[in-house]
Amino acid sequence: MNRNIFRFVGIILVILFLALYLGQATGYYKYESNKKSVLTKKAIKRYEKDIKEGKTVNIKNYLQEEKNYSNIASRIGLGVSNLLEVSFNKIIVYIFSSVEHEVNYKK
Repeated sequence: MNRNIFRFVGIILVILFLALYLGQATGYYKYESNKKSVLTKKAIKRYEKDIKEGKTVNIKNYLQEEKNYSNIASRIGLGVSNLLEVSFNKIIVYIFSSVEHEVNYKK
């Protein structure tokens, strides 16, 4: 039973890693950031055009509000992720300090 749970969690972690890796490798994140910069460039051009035409300028007309997609599941996921990061960091530091201690003082 424990082996099945361990295997299931391992498979899920590998799938998540591959999904994130492929998203980065295929340029999805670069595409999304480029899309935001293009929108910004368009807003700058509209702003400059409105200034030349002497229109009243309000910054809210040129900025896009980002949607907040956070919900209870995403907040829990972020909390678990941060907890895992801190825990793994402490574990790795402990392991390497123990190995360093053994290597340096077992001469």
